[in-house]
Amino acid sequence: MGAVGVAVVVLLCAMTAMSGADMELITVPSVMYGIKGESLSIPVETHFDVKAVKFQVFWYENRTGALLVGYENGRKAMTNLQLEDTFIFSPHNLSLTFNQLDLATEDNYRLEIIFSGKDKKPEKLTRTVRLIVNVRLSPPVLVKNSQSTLVEDQDNVTLTCVVEKGAKARFQWLKNNKPFELSKRHTFSQTNNSLLISPVRKEDIGMYSCVAENAISQKQSQAMELSVFYGPYNLKVNTDNGLRIGEVFTVDHAEVIYFDCLADSNPPNTCVWISRTGNNTEVLMTGPRFEVPSYTLGQPSKFLCRAFNNMTQKQDETHFTLVVANLGRGREKLQGASTVSPLTVITVLALIIIICMVFVFFKKTCHPKRVLMKIYSRPMPEQKGLHRSGHEDATEDFGIYEFVSLPGGKMESNHASCRSLARLDSAKDLHTTIYDVIRHVPETPTLSLLK
Repeated sequence: MGAVGVAVVVLLCAMTAMSGADMELITVPSVMYGIKGESLSIPVETHFDVKAVKFQVFWYENRTGALLVGYENGRKAMTNLQLEDTFIFSPHNLSLTFNQLDLATEDNYRLEIIFSGKDKKPEKLTRTVRLIVNVRLSPPVLVKNSQSTLVEDQDNVTLTCVVEKGAKARFQWLKNNKPFELSKRHTFSQTNNSLLISPVRKEDIGMYSCVAENAISQKQSQAMELSVFYGPYNLKVNTDNGLRIGEVFTVDHAEVIYFDCLADSNPPNTCVWISRTGNNTEVLMTGPRFEVPSYTLGQPSKFLCRAFNNMTQKQDETHFTLVVANLGRGREKLQGASTVSPLTVITVLALIIIICMVFVFFKKTCHPKRVLMKIYSRPMPEQKGLHRSGHEDATEDFGIYEFVSLPGGKMESNHASCRSLARLDSAKDLHTTIYDVIRHVPETPTLSLLK
């Protein structure tokens, strides 16, 4: 070793003596992840001149303690003959490369570097690397321990997430594609790959799946439906007819009423309809729908619906009273509901009568025909003249005339019109002697008179 080499060794020894100084000489990852069937290299970073310093390198397998390779700079590396086909050592950077990883390759590997000097005690650096070999996961399969039907509060079930290929899988459970929520009835296995539900209940119904994952892959199983027999719950009786107040139904006397017995149950219940009279009961029919002709009931009647689940062996019943009254709807339903209401008919008839009365009143008051005749038959002012009768236009003289005799023998030569007579009627000393009706038709005017 030359003077330069001795100086480097002295420097390295001084650095090693300092606490934590050896961390700066080499850097090796503490954990390495590999995939089965693929190659992997464990890198080593050196922070010194490998050509100028004298040192030795050794790689060990911790599980067996076997030496994999030994190397001294400037010389040929010595490898384990039994394992030399499984790895490759690189003298220029001291790294160790595995050709093809296997599950047996997974182990802790130890790197030792010994620095030596002519007059100094050798100094040794040690690093350990954890090699983890992963296997790509196959899609998991969800398995149920029993294929029989599950009854609420009676049966238990275990679901297991099975992965045929893969290693180091971690499991997550989903219900209806959402993270599963635990309760006191749910228990996971130590590895989380099994779920125990004890006992099953209605709320456990749903679609279950599991997710398996490791460092290099993630797979989800197909969903499995979990069905549970339960009930009956929330039993009630409903109808589309009549009025309901609490457990009392009031219906029209002319209606046929249909009642439905409803409950939350799996499978559907067997329903029995029973009438009650005092302490006596009578089974009327079996089925979810009950038909009651209300006109056959003369007084309030009591009934009950009893629901029974054949699988859970549970039952429930609900009571109700039926009262018949005249609600004014039964007759319409039996005769057929009219498309026009009576109020509409009355309103239309009233409008017609009012219009007719207005028309008659207008006709009697205004005499539209007589007004039109006067307008269109009246001559022009310049065409008026005296006729041979000595009167004005004959059309104006046409009318009803009366001749009367006044007391004292004196007679008015002038003829009184009906309008004058109307004024004379107010005089008490006026005595009418004769009435006559003269239809005065004027003569046809001559040409000379027209001139």
